[in-house]
Amino acid sequence: PKMKEDHCLHTALLCLGVLCYSQALTMERLNHSRPSLHGHHEKGKEGQVLHRSKRGWVWNQFFVIEEYTGPDPVLVGRLHSDIDSGDGNIKYILSGEGAGIIFVIDDKSGNIHATKTLDREERAQYTLTAQAVDRNTNRPLEPPSEFIVKVQDINDNPPEFLHENYHANVPERSNVGTSVIQVTASDADDPTYGNSAKLVYSILEGQPYFSVEAQTGIIRTALPNMDREAKEEYHVVIQAKDMGGHMGGLSGTTKVTITLTDVNDNPPKFPQSVYQMSVSEAAVPGEEVGRVKAKDPDIGENGLVAYSIIDGDGMDMFEITTDYETQEGVVKLKKTLDYETKKSYSLKVEAANVHIDPKFISNGPFKDTVTVKIAVEDADEPPVFLKPSYIFEVQENAASGTVVGKVHAKDPDAANSAIRYSIDRHTDLERYFVINAEDGNIKTIKALDREEMAWHNISVFAVEVHKQHQEAKVPIAIKVVDVNDNAPKFAAAYEAFVCENARSNQQFITISADDKDDSANGPRFIFSLPPEIIHNPNFTLRDNRDNTASVLVRREGFSRQKQDLYLLPIVISDGGVPPLSSTNTLTIRVCGCDGSGSLLSCNAEAYVLNAGLSTGALIAILACIVILLVIVVLFVTLKRQKKEPLIVFEEEDVRENIITYDDEGGGEEDTEAFDIATLQNPDGINGFIPRKDIKPEYQYLPRPGLRPAPNSVDVDDFINTRIQEADNDPTAPPYDSIQIYGYEGRGSVAGSLSSLESATTDSDLDYDYLQNWGPRFKKLADLYGSKDTFDDDS
Repeated sequence: PKMKEDHCLHTALLCLGVLCYSQALTMERLNHSRPSLHGHHEKGKEGQVLHRSKRGWVWNQFFVIEEYTGPDPVLVGRLHSDIDSGDGNIKYILSGEGAGIIFVIDDKSGNIHATKTLDREERAQYTLTAQAVDRNTNRPLEPPSEFIVKVQDINDNPPEFLHENYHANVPERSNVGTSVIQVTASDADDPTYGNSAKLVYSILEGQPYFSVEAQTGIIRTALPNMDREAKEEYHVVIQAKDMGGHMGGLSGTTKVTITLTDVNDNPPKFPQSVYQMSVSEAAVPGEEVGRVKAKDPDIGENGLVAYSIIDGDGMDMFEITTDYETQEGVVKLKKTLDYETKKSYSLKVEAANVHIDPKFISNGPFKDTVTVKIAVEDADEPPVFLKPSYIFEVQENAASGTVVGKVHAKDPDAANSAIRYSIDRHTDLERYFVINAEDGNIKTIKALDREEMAWHNISVFAVEVHKQHQEAKVPIAIKVVDVNDNAPKFAAAYEAFVCENARSNQQFITISADDKDDSANGPRFIFSLPPEIIHNPNFTLRDNRDNTASVLVRREGFSRQKQDLYLLPIVISDGGVPPLSSTNTLTIRVCGCDGSGSLLSCNAEAYVLNAGLSTGALIAILACIVILLVIVVLFVTLKRQKKEPLIVFEEEDVRENIITYDDEGGGEEDTEAFDIATLQNPDGINGFIPRKDIKPEYQYLPRPGLRPAPNSVDVDDFINTRIQEADNDPTAPPYDSIQIYGYEGRGSVAGSLSSLESATTDSDLDYDYLQNWGPRFKKLADLYGSKDTFDDDS
């Protein structure tokens, strides 16, 4: 109600002021606008007389109040010429901006009125032109002159802020006077006239937390230690009022939403002093046991908390990690637990801020501790072997039933159930071993051979008697201990060669041995000759004491013709306990060698051949044989490629020369294998067809009289004509040329020439002449002879 009353009072005072100011201004302007036609004297500021030239128009600027709402038009001013005697002969004319629409002039008196309400914010001034003319003749009495009508401002526009709503942030616990944001308002009124555009800012809502500077509009904090955790958002209303903030001024408001940003001013705090957790002894390392959480009212990185275990008897058994998504500490199992060994653990967990603001270090310490008690729960555990793995040894060739070793497992639970043992047969497919189900003794079933398999890897199961699903498995490695059961042998199948001209004590081969047994029962090897040939007259043996032996020639003068092969037995003993030995036979061949000792031949037959022929002679003989074979092959090849002669001798009977061709041709579409023109209708051929088998030496022009008539149907004449042309052709080769014609002539009564239908159809042809063709055509004569003859024969 008070604001409404102030507004009414403001409006009344404004109207009254406008009317008084308008009348006073009008009277003043009328006095100053009296023109003088003639010049007059005017004193200057210091008393000197100024001479002004003659003018027809003298006036100052006109003013009009904006937003005038009176019933009559506003008198802006009066134009008057000093030549106007008042008889009405002078006519005043007004032109320019708004003339006749906004501003009108009385053409007799020169009074100017504003007919419409003016708004300075739309247009601040108007430029008009005045002129005095003779009313009867419209002759200008004075030159036209411009003048300006200015719109006088009144306080009719309230202040307006740039934004209806503002948003700002300021850190919590900021000092008093901390700048938050600056708001700015503008006033459309004239800032150069009066106080209509002079603004003053004030705060309507938001005390006592914030204040605003009256002249600048800067909002500042007004209270210390504002806590975001207590209140995060504030709504402030700022007012801008013109007229310097005095009564009667217009105002505008805006809303400012101020948010307190977080700082790390709160330490983390556990909501309880003790956490109770439990975990099964069967849990595996890495499994989650439980979670703890310290509450920190700060947000973002200011509220990040890291957890750690700082004390307790479970530091070695448990660990804690931080889940940064939920800000929780996750307690996890670090090592395997045993209920029977320890049933509970205690941990001291600390939660500390990750980022600490030095400004608020006095609010610390920024950490908190809590006790975590963890109870271990008993679980039905499988049996446990005393060792994680076993290694046993057994001698090879040990008798069946030999004890290899013993495994032992127990039930870790308080019940201590009985255990039964078994071998995983997937690891002992050959069934070498067996285990006693009660005591875990492992024995052999069959003899073992180290040379066949030196290690046996098996697995043994241990299960509780009353709980078959609880089982354990342990790997067992069984080493087969070597015994000296393999005699040494030659390392390879040796075959030695000795030259006929070998010298005495000449070494010609070095041998070594191999033993399947272990190194303890193998080397060192001892090489010797059997006692019965210890004094062998041909060869001797030397032990090199490095597991090798050298064979030497004892005498000179070997001969392949007398003996080309020697077998030398050699005894090899190993270093085992007891030692084993074997006799191996070395094959020695006698060979022919050159002077440098290089082998030439080791066969006695070759020796005999060499007695008659030298090597060069043998090579020459072989070369001759190869040349003869090449000549024969070339002769046969040329013979096969030789072509048959083209001339058929007269004395040969054509009937006895039957030539078979295995060439079926390309059919009707094959136009390249022969001259298709030859098979055309001879009636349609005009002109001479030259030969294509040779190149003629000169052009031969056939005689026209030898050609058959174009419409002739006699094939015999056609053929004879062609024969004559061939006989008279000087370019023809000196032999007969066979020409084939596929034309049978028009209207031929001849049927099919196929012999397939000849035997089944009646034919008037006489084939008796076939009887005279000789024995080669006897079969055809029998098939195609006369019926009477055939019937007589039958």
